[in-house]
Amino acid sequence: MTDETPAQLIDRRIEALGGWRGEMLGKIRKIVLEADPEIVEEWKWETPVWSHGGLICTGEAYKAAVKMTFAKGASLPDPAGLFNSSLEGKTRRAIDFREGEAIDEAALKDLVRAAAALNLQAGGARRR
Repeated sequence: MTDETPAQLIDRRIEALGGWRGEMLGKIRKIVLEADPEIVEEWKWETPVWSHGGLICTGEAYKAAVKMTFAKGASLPDPAGLFNSSLEGKTRRAIDFREGEAIDEAALKDLVRAAAALNLQAGGARRR
């Protein structure tokens, strides 16, 4: 067990990754936190997790991609077509960001806000 806060653990993960993956995870984190000031950072499954009224998404780093997995992604509108991974799933959807790719910040913020709204509609405000 550690005395570190989830935010400190996420800081450490970003630093440990370094390179483009650390930079990408840092950008994703910044966008998520800017999208909704009530987002709570958590550390579960050795992974950054962002929640508001329930789990919104995780931030995972792999060799070739940094992946954002949205817990209820299949139920979210995605007019910008950000979801590019786990498209067959009945519940989750993910976005793989690869080295050198730009992030559509406005569309990603909209997706994060939609995920929070969906959680709150489902009564998730009590489960924070």
